[in-house]
Amino acid sequence: MIKPDRQRKPPRARRVAGRPATAKEAATEERILGAARAVFLRHGTAGARMQEIAAEAGVNQALLHYYFRTKERLSAAVFQQVASRIFPALVQTLGAGIPLDEKIDRLIEIYLDNLSQNLFVPGYLISELHHHPERVQQLLSGAIGADPRTVIPALLKTLERQINERVRDGTMRPIKPQQFVINLISLCIFPFAARPMLSIVFGMDDAAFMRFIEQRKKELPDFFRAALRP
Repeated sequence: MIKPDRQRKPPRARRVAGRPATAKEAATEERILGAARAVFLRHGTAGARMQEIAAEAGVNQALLHYYFRTKERLSAAVFQQVASRIFPALVQTLGAGIPLDEKIDRLIEIYLDNLSQNLFVPGYLISELHHHPERVQQLLSGAIGADPRTVIPALLKTLERQINERVRDGTMRPIKPQQFVINLISLCIFPFAARPMLSIVFGMDDAAFMRFIEQRKKELPDFFRAALRP
C-alpha cells in the first residue's frame, strides 16, 4: 500500500498557523489564489507583480502580504493548485487495471480537456520547472498525495506489464513504458505549449485553435495506437 507523502506542503496563508479561518477569510484567500493564478499564468512568477495580483483580487497589497507573505509563497501555492487539477487523474488512470487502449483514450481526454480549460498551464509549468527545478518533488508529491519515488515505479510496472502482454500477442511493438508515457504526453502538450507559434503559422484565433484541439481529441488516440502496431 502506498503511504501518503509526509513532505510538508507549500505554505498558504499566514493565518493557517493560528486560529481556523472564518468563512470570509477563506473566501478572501481563494479570491487571492484565483487572482494570482491568472497573473502567474499570464506572466510567470518572474514577470508577475504583487500589485497586479492585489488589483486582480480586489484587495490592497497589505492584505495580500497578510495572507501570503511573499510572492514566492504565493507562487508555490498557485503552482500546487494548477498541478493538482491534472496530475491526480493522470496517475489514477496510469495505474488503473483497464485495457491499454482504453487507458490511451482516457489519458488523451484528461490532458486535452484540462489544458483546453487552462490554455496557459503548459507554458506556466514548463517555465516554473525550468526556473525552479526543486519544485518537481513538491509538484508531484502535493498533486498525487504520495512520494513519487514510490508511486511512479509502480505505475510504470503496471504499464510495462500491459505493454508486454500486447507484445506477446503480436498486437504491439516493444516499447519502454517511459517512452510510451513521454510520447503520449508530448503529443498532447505540444499544441498548447506552442500555441503562439501555431496561431501565427496557421492563422488560428482562439476559436480556431479550440476546433483544432477538438479534432485532435478524436484523431490522436488512433494515431498513437497505429504508431505502436508491429
